[in-house]
Amino acid sequence: MTFPSTDPSKKTGGWSAVLAMSLAAFALVASEFMPVSLLTPIAADLHITEGQAGQGISVSGAFALITSLLIASVAARVERKKLLLGLTLLMIVSGTVVAVAPGYPSFMVGRALIGIAIGGFWSLSAATAIRLVKPEQVSRALAIVNGGNALATVIAAPAGSFLGSLIGWRGAFFCVVPVAVLAAVWLLISLPSFKAERQAGSGNVLRLMKQLPVALGMVAVSVFFMGQFMLFTYLRPFLEGVTGVSVSTLSLMLLGLGLAGFIGTFLIERFMGRGLYRTLTVIPLIMAAIALALVSFGKSPVLTAMLLGLWGLVATAAPVGWWTWLAQTLPDDAEAGGGLLVAIVQLAIAGGAIIGGLAFDLSGYKATFELSAAVLVVASVLAWLAGRNATEVHLVEANTPAGA
Repeated sequence: MTFPSTDPSKKTGGWSAVLAMSLAAFALVASEFMPVSLLTPIAADLHITEGQAGQGISVSGAFALITSLLIASVAARVERKKLLLGLTLLMIVSGTVVAVAPGYPSFMVGRALIGIAIGGFWSLSAATAIRLVKPEQVSRALAIVNGGNALATVIAAPAGSFLGSLIGWRGAFFCVVPVAVLAAVWLLISLPSFKAERQAGSGNVLRLMKQLPVALGMVAVSVFFMGQFMLFTYLRPFLEGVTGVSVSTLSLMLLGLGLAGFIGTFLIERFMGRGLYRTLTVIPLIMAAIALALVSFGKSPVLTAMLLGLWGLVATAAPVGWWTWLAQTLPDDAEAGGGLLVAIVQLAIAGGAIIGGLAFDLSGYKATFELSAAVLVVASVLAWLAGRNATEVHLVEANTPAGA
């Protein structure tokens, strides 16, 4: 597999830029999920309902989806370093607008801006990593970038709650701004300049689905995230109603899940080295088994905590695998591929939460968790099919005479 040539700085300064991207990812994800633990004070201060405050997460997701579908056409015209710096500056503006928002409309504008930054940044992350490090180090670079994501997932909610109690919800939001400023300065110093590489049809990311290996992989990604969030979205009512844990114990369990996920993002590289598609096939099978085990042993706090730790270890690592798949499958069209992947994941997460919620309301947690397990098994089969197709394509290419 050939990757685009990069600036010579990748031998020395590439890893510094990767770390800067990881810091930017941390700030982005922390900003995205900060409202989760601050809905009550936000609603009280802005004189809105908690449901309306919660739409701050929905609007950021919607704008991330739209941006991810459009970013490839922008990246074909704008030099990537300027584009990434612009997205990071947009994150700074978003945090500032939200922190000083006099009312609900300006609050939502700030949330829309963070959505644009999220959609653009994640869509470009794989394409940028490919050009920063050597081909055999791409998966490690993606793991480091996703490590910022995993760390923010672990601490965003508890940190937001703690800071909100000390300096108010506005102060909690503004605390992300200095981190974003540091990330912007670091990117400015460490990120080399990349020429805009315009691809034929780069504005239409859906054209990639005409390629069978890409289509199979994208469908597998979609089904995987749908199955994951069918269960994950409804963990709290399960833990409180079935396992019977207190709020403090629940927080510790979720913290353990997040810490395991942070570790998993760095452990997965050694497994992918032995077989990328094998890893992507086995992960959803493990998660399906965990979902069924939670149904059987969910009343035991100890066993449940252990199962959730294992869930976090593999579930949080899976995106590293799929971003590596993208880098290998579309090395010359990674901007469009990244945008399509982000859009599909956003839709799958929403779909999984909606379907899981309907099952939860109609038949309880058992139906939701069993449905999640079934969908994850389907995701495993699709990942296996994607790997089989990729192998067949490589065999055909290897047996085709040069210039044929």
